[in-house]
Amino acid sequence: MTDSTAPADAFEPLRSRLFGLAYRMLGSRADAEDVVQDTYIRWHKAERATIENAEAWLVTSATRLAIDRLRRLRTEREAYIGPWLPEPILGRADMPDRPLELAADLSMAVLTLLETLAPEERAAFLLHDVFDVEYGRIASIVGKSEAACRQLIHRARERVRGSRKRFDATEASKVALLERFKAGVRASDEKALLSLFAADAVWTADGGGRTAAAPRPLVGADVIVRFLLGLRRNHWTDKRTLEFVRVNGEPGICVREGERITTVLAFDTDGGQIVSVYAVVNPDKLPASMPS
Repeated sequence: MTDSTAPADAFEPLRSRLFGLAYRMLGSRADAEDVVQDTYIRWHKAERATIENAEAWLVTSATRLAIDRLRRLRTEREAYIGPWLPEPILGRADMPDRPLELAADLSMAVLTLLETLAPEERAAFLLHDVFDVEYGRIASIVGKSEAACRQLIHRARERVRGSRKRFDATEASKVALLERFKAGVRASDEKALLSLFAADAVWTADGGGRTAAAPRPLVGADVIVRFLLGLRRNHWTDKRTLEFVRVNGEPGICVREGERITTVLAFDTDGGQIVSVYAVVNPDKLPASMPS
């Protein structure tokens, strides 16, 4: 590689890939953008003429920066008030694709499970299973032997995929289910809502101490429906609306109070019933407006 081109010429085509990696590592748009920016600064200062593979160099730098940042964030998240959920990335409900390389294994359910992994374990798993990086390169990135990386990735895969039921629900079935959810909430229809949730469904809300939210996950269809009906009865206003939106590339719901977004709901379903709901109500994690 020569140093005759501007740093951005090699960097910009890889920006979305680096953001996708950093976001999966950190679960925060702002932190992911900081990692991408810090990676670019390092790239700008590097002796680029000596770098044979720009993509490998950039992925390595971004991963190491994300690992360091995740280590620092762990202390903050341990002191977080109530359940911690990733910051949702919203797209229009009619958006057919998933931008910024936010494709496979980006659901809120998977990102929440990734939080159970140690930083190096999380990085190795993502690099191999999501970004198709080979074991030798992963070993050099995380500073472990190739054999150790294979074990690290195997354990991470077992923890992430073994802890989650795999559903093959179609997009259409998910959208139909959420249509029924919206209608049930609007009508305060207890029977209809109970039929939507699996018996052992879980509702997890992230308020971060910034707004009212259940301090622990709610478990069971009856518990969740009573909670929803209470919200509908005591806190609903004429300005409140439920709208379809894509949450991390999947069908979800945005709750608005006028123009202000108050809640983003992500769902895990089997196509017939809702298995999990991830409710982000912490205003620090919500966008100021709907995606355009």
